[in-house]
Amino acid sequence: MHVKQLHPWPTSVAEAESVQDRLRGQVELTGPDTFTLVAGLDVHYHGDDELTAAVVVLDAGTLEPVEEVVAHGEAAFPYVPGLFAFRELPALVAALERLTVTPDLLVCDGYGLAHPRSFGLACHLGVLTGLPALGVGKTPFVGTHEPPGPERGAWTPIVHDGATVGRALRTQREIKPVYVSQGHRITLDAATDQVLRLTPRYRLPEPVRRADHLARHPS
Repeated sequence: MHVKQLHPWPTSVAEAESVQDRLRGQVELTGPDTFTLVAGLDVHYHGDDELTAAVVVLDAGTLEPVEEVVAHGEAAFPYVPGLFAFRELPALVAALERLTVTPDLLVCDGYGLAHPRSFGLACHLGVLTGLPALGVGKTPFVGTHEPPGPERGAWTPIVHDGATVGRALRTQREIKPVYVSQGHRITLDAATDQVLRLTPRYRLPEPVRRADHLARHPS
């Protein structure tokens, strides 16, 4: 698949923030609510800077694998809160470009609107690819929320600066919630529904779980 090169990779905090500010206006918060091929994306670090980016495409109906790719690289940017995506984007883009199929939805291990600059990894990858994208965080990042009820499917809004930027979602009964936010071309309702569909047994969506495993064990 093809990923648009909308900007050079930044080398400074100011450049990175400028990229986020410029691309944020391209985020769309409406889109389809059904998907045939769903891709999970994750990155595993080997030491401080060496990393492996993995993309696993599943059939959305059966959760059977369709294609798996990896790309090896080095962190492309220092660790700066709110700019973490720039460390991983080049390797993730390289992995996406190795796909022979084009997924209908990107499920990112990270955040979308639930981000200090309202432009997390899921937003960035969505804009670069033009594909619907959502973020699923393992821990809260920005904003406040009440604990969701104990049952599977319970959720509460994540509110940041007076706006709803995501949901704390219980994917398994009495298991810690995950933190869902829109990335691009998807509504929050659709993002929530997809995360539940993709978590039939475990806390994290199956595409992300498999991408995590592939990134850790690429051979």
